[in-house]
Parts: sequence; structure tokens; C-alpha cells
Amino acid sequence: MRKFRPGLHLLADLGATSFGSLEKIIRSGYISCLRYRISTREPTLQDTGARTIMALCESAGIPCLVEDDLELAISLAAQGVHLNSVTPALAMVRKTLGPGKTIGVTVRDAREAAHAAALGVDYLHWELQPSASHASSSPGILQKNIVASKISRSIPVVVPCLFERQSADDLLQQGADALILSPGALPETVTTLDLAEVALLFNRHTPFPRGSVLTLAGSDSGAGAGIQGDLKTISLLGSYASTVISCLTAQNTLGVLSVYQPPATFFSEQLHAVLSDVPVDVIKTGMLHSEEIIETFSEALEEYGEKLLVVDPVMTAKGGWQLLEDKARSALVNLLLPRCYLITPNIPEAEKLTGLSIDEEGGMVEAAYELREQGARNILIKGGHLDGDTAVDILLEGNSVHRFAAERVSHGNTHGTGCTYASAIATLIAQGEVLPTAVSRGKEFLTAAIIHARPFGSGHGPLNHFQATQEFRRDREPGG
Repeated sequence: MRKFRPGLHLLADLGATSFGSLEKIIRSGYISCLRYRISTREPTLQDTGARTIMALCESAGIPCLVEDDLELAISLAAQGVHLNSVTPALAMVRKTLGPGKTIGVTVRDAREAAHAAALGVDYLHWELQPSASHASSSPGILQKNIVASKISRSIPVVVPCLFERQSADDLLQQGADALILSPGALPETVTTLDLAEVALLFNRHTPFPRGSVLTLAGSDSGAGAGIQGDLKTISLLGSYASTVISCLTAQNTLGVLSVYQPPATFFSEQLHAVLSDVPVDVIKTGMLHSEEIIETFSEALEEYGEKLLVVDPVMTAKGGWQLLEDKARSALVNLLLPRCYLITPNIPEAEKLTGLSIDEEGGMVEAAYELREQGARNILIKGGHLDGDTAVDILLEGNSVHRFAAERVSHGNTHGTGCTYASAIATLIAQGEVLPTAVSRGKEFLTAAIIHARPFGSGHGPLNHFQATQEFRRDREPGG
């Protein structure tokens, strides 16, 4: 196997798609390989279009394979070719292209796949007509083909797919290594967040640390919450954690004693240092104390591109200290809500953001829809402040309302619950979990961390991230 890249592949044809559309998708950062098909017969347009596409791929750092045109692939110094039929002359193609190039072949049945494998291709593209669910195709045959290709010959498999998360998730669970999309299969309104949501599914098969999470939060000197709580959660759950500190607090289990806001220029320097160098899959925000800090972060997103953003709108500490200025709240609503993938307010925070009064689950759902109107994509309202033996959280995802419940734990050692929950969800998304699963498993982790918390200090003790991690991993092991 040579330079095959798993992930989202794009089938591009300038004769059928505008360059602007292709550029937007490629520059999102979530396409791992481009296959260039030429429909025009005009030589000048062929050459100009091909070189334009190659330059775009080079600037984006992704390989470009030319479809069914060996001569053009050589003249462009492309990274390889894709052949739409199995050819006995594959050895000649390999020799002509030179070492280190990628050769893929479209196959339609097991006989063709075996033939292509014997000839030494680098990946197989199984030709199927994609459907939203793949149920109308023959999923049993598809799964058998993928498994046979990978186990007996260790050849990566590329499968066509419509741009729909559940369909992509099903194919990856069957064993596909890459999904190929055509721009025509993408909705006109497709966003970077849409692409990210599907592309991150592939992280579930990468080695640990799996996925990368950047946390923007305040420093908690007691280390139960804030940047320290985030680091524990992200690292113990198995992702790479990078940090940008928004402010410094002097606090312990009894509460916040004081807050120091470093200059926004230093916050900006931290952001640029990380985003210019460290790969980041998900950004999780906690305490963003001032309007200037939020504006600085928003500007960085403009410069470095949108990421899946999980916003924990930290407003007050457990002791009542105000952690979000009034102007900062407006900036959060106006600048971050339209960009965020998920916002995770507790009930008091949801009430302040929406102006609604919430005293039961129906009010949580109403508040979630109100935050949707304000621009949030997905909303998780945490119900820990309601009375009752069960702690219920409500997730509004698209048109679906999901309910997550756990037995309430009544001891007072709950310092860092919001930070830990949001960080766990962000980590699981970065590792390739779909959102409802990430929330469900994040709540399992949080609940275990609360159950095993013990008195530590004189006030609200911190969670037990360590014991929670052991239980979380044990429950995911075979036979656990």
C-alpha cells in the first residue's frame, strides 16, 4: 500500500462544477484526496482546468489523482491515477508513473476485485449506486465485499456515498476506509461544519491519542474545573489536548477569591501559536471573561477557518462569582452562537441567554428551540438544577429531541461538572462519535466521576476523573 489516504475523497470535474464550489470544499480542510475527472474534450480547457485543480490541491496539502488519463497524470506530476476498469497493463501503468504513486481501480464484483488485487492496486473503489440509507442497494453484499477486500488482501476500500451522516456512519462501521463524494451530491448550503461532522467519523480508527481538542478556558488554581479539569478529561479519555488560557483565577474548593484578566493580545498570541501549528479537530470553550476576549477568538476563527466548536457558556462559579461580563454575554450570543456546533448551558445559563423561566423538562425544550433561533446548531440543556431523583439533560439536534437521564447523586463534591461534561463530549466528537452518542457517553463519564468523588478540601470537592476513566474504559472493553 502506497500513499492511500483514508477520509473524505472528492470527485471533481470542472466541466460539471464551478471552480469556486470546489475551492470552498477543498479549503475547508476536511477533504483528504481529490480525484480529477475531465468531461470536456477541449484540450486547452483540459490543460488549464487540470493545472488549476493541481495548484489548489497543492496549496491545500492533499493528493490529486487523475481519472483515466495516464498522460495527463504524468504531465501534471499528479500523485497517481484512478482507472475505471481493471486493465492487464497495470504493471506498465505502475512503471510509467514511477515509484510512490497511487493507483486505484473501480470494481463491480468479487472477480474484478480479486483480479485488481492480484495486479497490485493500492485501493479498490466499489461501484454502487449510493442511497440515503444504502438499504435499497445490497448492504449484505457490500459489507461482504469490504470485509473480503480488507481481511484477505489488506486493500483499502473506497465507497461512494451521499452526503448524509448516518449513511456515512453505516459504511464506516461496515469497514469502508474512504467515502467519495461528488460536488453534485452536496447540498448547495453545505458548510465547513457539515464537512467536519462527517470527516471526524474517520478518527475512530486512528491510534491514540485519537483526535485533537483545543480548550479555551480560565485557569483554576484548585485544578477541579477550568483548563485543568479540561486537560484531565481530554487526556484521560484519550485525545490530544492543547490549551489557551483566557484568564487566571485564584480559587479553591471554597470558591473564587479573585480573577486576573491578562491582556487580550496575549490571549491572541496563544491562539495563533496553537492554531498555526497544532492540528485541531474540536475547540471547546469555557470561561471567556470579557467582550474583548470573545471578539479576539471570533477573529481567529475567521483567519484559521471554522472548527467544530463546543461552547460551555460559563457565567458564574459555584460560590456565585461572576465569570462572564454582561457585554461578554452579548458578544457570545452574537459572535459565537452562529458558529458553534454545540452549546451546553445549565438551566440558569439557559435562562439568562433566552430570558425564559425553566422549571421543568418542557421549559428545557423550549429554551433549546429559542437558542436555535439565536443561531446555535445543536443545544444541550443540562437539567442538574431541577428537583427530582433523576438528572435529565435535553439535546436538540436538528429536528430531534434526545433525553439523557441518570440517577442524581446528592453529595456536594461536584466542582468541575460543567467543564468535565463539555470536555468529554468534545473529546468523544473528536474521536469520531456522532453527537447523540458523544453526549450519552459523556454523561456516563460525568456520572461516574461524580459518584466516585470524595471530600477533598473544605468546600465543594472535585470530581474523580481517574476512577471514572477506569470505569469508562472497562465498560467499552469486550466482555466488560
